[in-house]
Amino acid sequence: MEQPVTISIDSTPVTVDTGTTVAGAMISQGTTAWRSTRNNERPRGLFCGIGACFDCLVTIDSVPNQRACMVRVCEGQQIDTDTAKERA
Repeated sequence: MEQPVTISIDSTPVTVDTGTTVAGAMISQGTTAWRSTRNNERPRGLFCGIGACFDCLVTIDSVPNQRACMVRVCEGQQIDTDTAKERA
């Protein structure tokens, strides 16, 4: 069994198993869209799940444009989404 780690998604602490992708962690918390398109502001989140598209981009530990489906969580990770910026 994997060990749990605590990460932060838009400043909210979340505990998930080690080995989970950032996208998996977000979806497990009920977040299915964390970006929006430039035109019409249509919601975007996980689409392909294999790193071929760019729908799931997030900022991880201050590094922008990371594919949430390709990055595995680690203790203390800070994930910021575009939707959080839009709410501010």
